[in-house]
Amino acid sequence: MRSNARAPDGGTATLHIRCGSDIRTKLQQAGFTGAFLEVSDPLCMGPIPPDGDLLAARAGFLAAAFDMAPADATARLTAEYDALAHAAETAERIVLWFEHDSYDQLLLARILASLGTQRAVPTELICLDHYPGLTRYIGLGQLSSPALRRVWAERTAVGPAQYRLGAAVWDALRDPSPLALHAIAAGGTPEIPAMAAALHRHLQELPWLGDGLSLTQRLSLQTLRNGPRSMAQMFADLELRTEPLPFLGDLMFRAILHDVEASGGVQIARDPELWPKHTVTLTPTGEAVLAAHADWLNVTKTERWIGGVRIAPGRSCWRWDGDRARPAPP
Repeated sequence: MRSNARAPDGGTATLHIRCGSDIRTKLQQAGFTGAFLEVSDPLCMGPIPPDGDLLAARAGFLAAAFDMAPADATARLTAEYDALAHAAETAERIVLWFEHDSYDQLLLARILASLGTQRAVPTELICLDHYPGLTRYIGLGQLSSPALRRVWAERTAVGPAQYRLGAAVWDALRDPSPLALHAIAAGGTPEIPAMAAALHRHLQELPWLGDGLSLTQRLSLQTLRNGPRSMAQMFADLELRTEPLPFLGDLMFRAILHDVEASGGVQIARDPELWPKHTVTLTPTGEAVLAAHADWLNVTKTERWIGGVRIAPGRSCWRWDGDRARPAPP
């Protein structure tokens, strides 16, 4: 790692860890000279088993959900997991760049759980839930290079309390029951204030009592009530208007729509050029479920996972009680 006293991170060999590559170039443009590590396995989707081969389970999910070659998915995760496991070996300081949504916060918990078992290295956290001048703050990727220099001053030290919270969330996320994760969210997380709301939002991806839809599925289908729309229009509406805590990337959203299509909730007309132009239409089945005249769990043919919680077609499972704001047992 290079060192430059005039750089914001100068004078100390710094490793910047982020759950994507969106700010990598901007950090360089802002004068940061430290190394950059992307850790971006989307833990807000797919299986996270408490036992067995975690890498194999995650690679299998990524390959199926995002049309990746299995070998490519395995290679990507192997490199990511190995780099995280050795993050503290050469760095003199680690800085974690995250925001307040469930995609970021679940990865933050995973990273803290890992760093807490490694050689002690001064670690700092930048975790924003707003930025002046942005009426709808979604993430650090919205910020300019000068803005990233400004938020650098807002970093806070990571200590034993944050490491313990990360390990607790990581353990609870992999549990076949959502109760431990709900208990952490309901109790509040002053160690990392954004964590509790992100966990609550993650649990809302359980099938809800009444219609069996996750919150994302319901919000997506609701955008089709007035007629067909392109995937790009649906995603923009979700990100900019209806989603209470935006956490999905566009490819993650596409994977969710493909699952709904596979079970007959929507029809997707595939434009030959680009998938964002694909036109999505609500089917009579989708209309019935959206009106709570049918239960999506009696319709769906696809298995889903919320961390360690398995949602299998035709089987009783954990649900979300929207009135009581808590998981409902099978």
